[in-house]
Amino acid sequence: MYGLIRRSLDIFVSATGLLIFLPLMAAIAVWIRIDSPGAVIFRQNRVGFRGKVFTLYKFRTMRTDTDPYGFSPKDENDPRVTASGRFLRRYSLDELPQLVNVLRGQMTLVGPRPLLPWQYERWTDRQKKRCDVKPGLTGWAQIRGRGALTHEDKIELDLWYIEHASLMLDLKILWETIFRVLRSEDVLEVKYSKDDSECLDKSKESQ
Repeated sequence: MYGLIRRSLDIFVSATGLLIFLPLMAAIAVWIRIDSPGAVIFRQNRVGFRGKVFTLYKFRTMRTDTDPYGFSPKDENDPRVTASGRFLRRYSLDELPQLVNVLRGQMTLVGPRPLLPWQYERWTDRQKKRCDVKPGLTGWAQIRGRGALTHEDKIELDLWYIEHASLMLDLKILWETIFRVLRSEDVLEVKYSKDDSECLDKSKESQ
């Protein structure tokens, strides 16, 4: 029953959200095209349910000559980020196209954030249990620290969520996400794992 309610909520919220935010998304698309050359939508391979790779959609917030599998910006003044991108990232508006991923069933509203293939490859079997559920637009780790956490910290919080998942917990996460987005809390990823730099060297093999 929980799974059916979740999927019904995903379809209703994502479809309604796309309709409501369509004018805003159109305005964002125009702004991105005016601000810098390149595609409006950024596409990137991510690991989803049961380790299956899918294409995640976001509004492009960085220059087109930037490594699409490099580290996320640690500072608002990162030269890779466009002027429009700084604003979109601050209020998580760059994530709006992922409502399409939710509608398609590749993602859900609440769940672990989908990470990159090179990150998945180095996880232990226990950590890979994070992919026993669909990735989400927001999750337990996002309201417990988000960018201020290391990838290992996020994985542990995501595993806790998987063990305690319920409709009430999902609603709590969605509610708190709204306020964190409005307050622009912990948007930038300021902490990384000790061996992330080594894994980045292998990222092209996973693309």
